[in-house]
Amino acid sequence: MKVDEVELSIVMPCLNEAETLAACVEEARSFFRRSGVRGEVVVSDNGSTDGSPAIALQHGARVIEVGVRGYGAALYYGIVGARGRYIIVGDSDRSYDFSNLLPFLRELRAGAALVMGNRFDGGIERGAMPWKNRVVGNPVLSGIGRLLFGCPARDFHCGIRGISATAFRLMDLRTTGMEFASEMLIKATLLNMKIAEVPTTLRKDGRSRPPHLRPWRDGWRHLRFMLLYSPNWLFFYPGTTLALIGLGVGLWLLPGPRSVGNIELDVHTMLYAALAVLLGTQAIGFAVFSKTFATMEGLLPESRRQRVFHRWATLEIGIAAGALLIMGGLAGSVAAVLRWSHEAFGPLSPAQTLREVIPSVLALVLGVQIILSSFFLSVLRLRRRPLTGAGAQPPSSAQ
Repeated sequence: MKVDEVELSIVMPCLNEAETLAACVEEARSFFRRSGVRGEVVVSDNGSTDGSPAIALQHGARVIEVGVRGYGAALYYGIVGARGRYIIVGDSDRSYDFSNLLPFLRELRAGAALVMGNRFDGGIERGAMPWKNRVVGNPVLSGIGRLLFGCPARDFHCGIRGISATAFRLMDLRTTGMEFASEMLIKATLLNMKIAEVPTTLRKDGRSRPPHLRPWRDGWRHLRFMLLYSPNWLFFYPGTTLALIGLGVGLWLLPGPRSVGNIELDVHTMLYAALAVLLGTQAIGFAVFSKTFATMEGLLPESRRQRVFHRWATLEIGIAAGALLIMGGLAGSVAAVLRWSHEAFGPLSPAQTLREVIPSVLALVLGVQIILSSFFLSVLRLRRRPLTGAGAQPPSSAQ
């Protein structure tokens, strides 16, 4: 079949799936025969040692040998090697029904960039999903994904999904492990692509060995990935909250001690407030650094607010802002020394002196921090030529 005649490619990642692979391929091929859809079955083999590639070829699938290890790598290179205008990916362990793919294809034909299966709407066979995944893992992680990114999907980690070849190229996916599935959905959301969801049934897989999935380990990997992919929630919002609380408490205590009920708050609390401002500012800086790095590496799309920020937050403005804070800190320090000199450099009241020293030291530290951060941000934003001649060996294809 010519490349331009293929409407749908069914891609199955595979790692030692000899027990179930033939049934999955035959089920997919029967879907093409019954539906009249022009398509192909692609098995993306990730280093099987049980004869899985030969089984796939015997049953009419096209095999892509992927030398880069990882679930995401198998999916990525399988999709790259697919010839269809649309691609549906599904695990080759018989847990998904490849004979009922028309709902996915209809949504793709209607313009959806990504079509997610929803196992909770379609039904989960008894024993097909551990209780901790069904009751805790998937609902919690899917909820976090919707909170962090505004993603509409309710089953974040469904193993069957459809994507258009055009959308896949625009996503420019980078991860090679289990995080690949989350990256695909997050990228589609951040790029404002149309995402649809269709019910799908999860069957008990047909393997006699344990699955590759490790619920706690892989659940943590997905959660960690989502947090790292959301610098605002990981760094910016907590940092801004902490800095504002510290600033507010510090300004409240600046004129003198304050009482809250029977508790008197003084310079000791003011010191912790200054620490909160410092830590919060550092967290905001981490948000800026991580988002800039992710954008430069193609992990995250650049937002309009980010473009405006970088237009104004230049190295020169950072140096100027830092210098003003340093000068303010030095002025406050000089004022404190002069006050000390009026007392013949003798004992001072800590409650009064620290009200000058703490803001001055905070201004000095923040000034230096802003200048150094501005230089580091400029380094991150340097335009550079992509490396060539390095990287993984490209996958090979077998008919």
